[in-house]
Amino acid sequence: MNTPELKTAIADGLARLSTHADELRDLDAALGDGDLGITVSSGSQAVIDALGQLDDSVSPSEVAKACAKAFANANPSTMAALVAGGLLAGSKVWSGKTTIDLTDSIDFAQAAADSISTRGKSQRGDKTILDALMPAIDALRTAPTTDTALSAAIAAAEKGVEDTKGVQSRRGRAAWLQERSIGLADPGATAFLRFLQEWKTR
Repeated sequence: MNTPELKTAIADGLARLSTHADELRDLDAALGDGDLGITVSSGSQAVIDALGQLDDSVSPSEVAKACAKAFANANPSTMAALVAGGLLAGSKVWSGKTTIDLTDSIDFAQAAADSISTRGKSQRGDKTILDALMPAIDALRTAPTTDTALSAAIAAAEKGVEDTKGVQSRRGRAAWLQERSIGLADPGATAFLRFLQEWKTR
């Protein structure tokens, strides 16, 4: 995937992700402060606008950096900061590349996950976005073919989101609910799942 293709794919995926803003708001309201829908919708629009201003001659790494800056500047939320940090970390593994393939995407996602884990002081099983992101990365690595990789990642993320329902939140505002958080899907993990699903249907 070259830069023009990457820009189009991201913009299309985020435009569709914004249609899930109400769902994400409601999920986040049950576990936190309910701002995830706004974070996703305003952040997505900011990224789409930023991509529209980027020249097609820039590198994939510069595309990722522009996305990170736009998403962070659109919102003061913790999720926005974590996502932006993840995107910046991922951009570094694309340094020097003019096109990206599945392996590059896996490396990007792993760098992003590592950044989110470090900055958010969280790990898989803490009921966060990592519970969908990390299983998806594992599925991408082990997919038998490139054509089946995204479907495998979506299936893994779906299971990860479902698994968060049985876990007590351990990070962020949701942790205040303690055992009352059990039975509810993690909003951040759900947001990542919806992005993967919309990336596939773009």
